[in-house]
Amino acid sequence: MSSTAAPESHTPTAEAAAAASPPKVETPWRRFFSEFAESRLALIGLIVFTIIALIAIFAPWIAPQNPYDLAQLDILDGRMEPGTRNGMDTFTYWLGTDDQGRDMLSGIMYGLRISLTVGVGSAIIACAVGASLGMLAAYAGGRTDSILMRLVDLQLSFPSILAALMILAFLGKGVMNVVLALVIVEWAYYARTVRGTALVERRREYIEAAQCLALPTWRVIFRHLLPNCMPPLIVVGTMQIARAIALEATLSFLGLGVPITEPSLGLLISNGYEYMLSGKYWISFYPGIALLVTIVSINLMGDQLRDVLNPRLKK
Repeated sequence: MSSTAAPESHTPTAEAAAAASPPKVETPWRRFFSEFAESRLALIGLIVFTIIALIAIFAPWIAPQNPYDLAQLDILDGRMEPGTRNGMDTFTYWLGTDDQGRDMLSGIMYGLRISLTVGVGSAIIACAVGASLGMLAAYAGGRTDSILMRLVDLQLSFPSILAALMILAFLGKGVMNVVLALVIVEWAYYARTVRGTALVERRREYIEAAQCLALPTWRVIFRHLLPNCMPPLIVVGTMQIARAIALEATLSFLGLGVPITEPSLGLLISNGYEYMLSGKYWISFYPGIALLVTIVSINLMGDQLRDVLNPRLKK
């Protein structure tokens, strides 16, 4: 009798299965986030800033009191210590009250809305204006470059706080006026940064190819030149947001920022400054802590963004 041998069964091993599976494609976004996550401080800054942004966005729904509504304020509750119940015995002033009877916790939540709106809004507008002028100066060259860069030098020769004070002394108080003043004092930083990058990029082959195809100037600048100038813009923009928030707080502290009916963090700090010596520390202390944490969290993210987006700084 002839016996037939059973076919040999092959069980795929883990190595064979791994070799057969296609390798994961590392996208630029995945590589960016993996490099950004290498810094624990940057992750802490991102988490803290996200929490702060969410608090500012949902402040009308989570704040115990609307500090902008005069009908909800009671002057008899002014300068209450932290942990005191309000006069109606409906909620607790966990962080105390200011001299107007405004709940400090609610004031900080709403003040973050003003500070972030002014900081992010002015940074976006200043970035758009400065980046456009910087790329135009680098691409056009000649007299256009000279005129625009002299304007940048003139702008940067003035201290930012002094220029903003002069502008607001002419325009008056108001959120939009503060944003406009910050745009005027910030656009030059973006223009100089973009011009330096664009001068290098405009000598690349892809720009020469676009010019040989007789593409419109605006398309060459915004479709081909701008995307390659974005990494330094992102870094500068992040730093400028923190700078704008600090500058707005300084202006409001000096009395030339937002109106008293819509207090920002700087105005809340200013309201309690005169009571510091009398022991009413919480009126200025807690808004100051909120401002410090916001600026530090943004700077932590900006430092890591600079390291990730600048190849020269990578180890």
